[in-house]
Amino acid sequence: MLDQLLEWSPNLGLDTLLLLPVLIALEAVLSADNAIALAAIAQGLESEQQQRRALNFGLVIAFVLRMTLILTASWVLKFWQFEVAGAAYLLRLVYQHFSSSEGDDDQHHGPKFASVWQAIPIIAFTDLAFSLDSVTTAIALSDEVAIILLGGAIGIIALRFMAGLFIRWLSEYVYLEDAGFVTVAFVGLRLLVRVINEGWVPPDWTMVALIAAIFSWGFSKRVEAETDGELAELKVPVITAIEATEDEDNKVLTGD
Repeated sequence: MLDQLLEWSPNLGLDTLLLLPVLIALEAVLSADNAIALAAIAQGLESEQQQRRALNFGLVIAFVLRMTLILTASWVLKFWQFEVAGAAYLLRLVYQHFSSSEGDDDQHHGPKFASVWQAIPIIAFTDLAFSLDSVTTAIALSDEVAIILLGGAIGIIALRFMAGLFIRWLSEYVYLEDAGFVTVAFVGLRLLVRVINEGWVPPDWTMVALIAAIFSWGFSKRVEAETDGELAELKVPVITAIEATEDEDNKVLTGD
C-alpha cells in the first residue's frame, strides 16, 4: 500500500511531502500488531522504568537492523529462507503466548526477564521480523536514501509511542493482548504464503481491515468488573467497623 501511494509522486518532491501525513498514519495502523507484541515482551520486566529502557534501547538497535534490511532488500528477497525464518519467529511468539498460563498477579503471558538486557535483543529481532513483511516498499525507494532514513525514523518513533500506550492498555482491556497476537499470527502466515506463492498474498487493504476488526474486539471489554468487586469487598468491613464502634459508645453512655 505504501509503495502504491508513493507511485503518485514520481518527483519525490512537494507531492511526497504532502503525502507524508498519510504515510505516517498508515505506518501507525500497520505497526499496531508490531507495537502490541513489543509491549507484551516489555511487560516481562517488573518495573515501568525497566520496560521503558528496554523499549528505548531495543528500538535503537531495531532502527539499525531495519535500515540494514531496507538497504539490502534487493539481495534479501533473493533468499526465501529469510522470510521463512521471520515467519517461524513470529509464529513461535504466538505459540508461546497462547500456550503459556497467566501469572498469579497479572494478565501477562510469556516469559519474564531478570534484567533489561535480556529483553532488548528480543525486542530488536521482533521488529526485524515484522519489517520483512514490508520490505517491498524499501525496494521502491531504494534510490532515495534520505527518504528511506526518514521513513524508518518516523516508523520507529511511532512504534515507540504506540508500544508505550499499549503497555498501559494491556492492563485495561481483557482481550487486547490476545487480539494483538492473533494479528501477529496473520503476519507470520502472510510471510509463509508469500514464499509459497506471491500471487496468493491478500492485498494490503484486506490486512488493514482485518487488523481493525480484530482490534475492535480487543478493545471491546475493560477490566472493570474485578475492580468494582474489590471496592465492594473493601467497603463491607469498614461499615461494619463503624457500626461496631457506635454500638460500643452507646453502651458506655447508657451504662450497660
